[in-house]
Amino acid sequence: MKTNLTAGILALGIVGAGAWYLNQGPATSAVTEFSLVSAANAQEASTDGAEAKTVEIQEMVLGNPDSKVEVIEYASFTCIHCANFHNGALKELKKNYVDTNKIKFVYREVYFDAPGLWASAIARCGDGSKFFGISDLLYKDNAPWARKGSAAEVADELRKIGRLAGLENEQLESCLADRDKFRSLVEWFQANAEKDDITSTPSFVINGQKYSNMNYADFAALLDEKLAE
Repeated sequence: MKTNLTAGILALGIVGAGAWYLNQGPATSAVTEFSLVSAANAQEASTDGAEAKTVEIQEMVLGNPDSKVEVIEYASFTCIHCANFHNGALKELKKNYVDTNKIKFVYREVYFDAPGLWASAIARCGDGSKFFGISDLLYKDNAPWARKGSAAEVADELRKIGRLAGLENEQLESCLADRDKFRSLVEWFQANAEKDDITSTPSFVINGQKYSNMNYADFAALLDEKLAE
């Protein structure tokens, strides 16, 4: 998925309309529901008049944290190309490079739209130990939940995925209503995307150098080259 990230982040629904539709919005058109408040306005918004709080965002890491080769993937849960990568090349990469502790693999979310942000809230719900398992469920079958007709339907599908992963209803609702977490996630995403010049998904930063989407053979050849240096 390619887009102008600056425009994308300003169109996100984080609090206000976004949170309202997640929990009680009517099933009207997706265009209306997903055309939500700007990130800038959301960052200034507070919950019930309280001062906004910054939430520390956990980095999601697999493999060997001390490896000389670090792979950072930037991906959106609503991106079909990202789903294809996760359901294909990444499985081989995990088997041959991550699970064997050859590389450090970092996953960072990109938020093009409100559903992608909500999905991130579900994946990160709790202590983060279920993140990669929930991510697999979110990407399964090219993420059909992301193409539901209304925000309410998307939210219901995300709740189902959370319950399938073992999250309780009360825990899910708390994570979906955490406006400070939403705000902090967007600020974290913005900082990462600007630092690494991310303009499309999936994108990869390998030892500080940016790469576009690749098939497994090309990815493996690049990793072998980096490991041999």
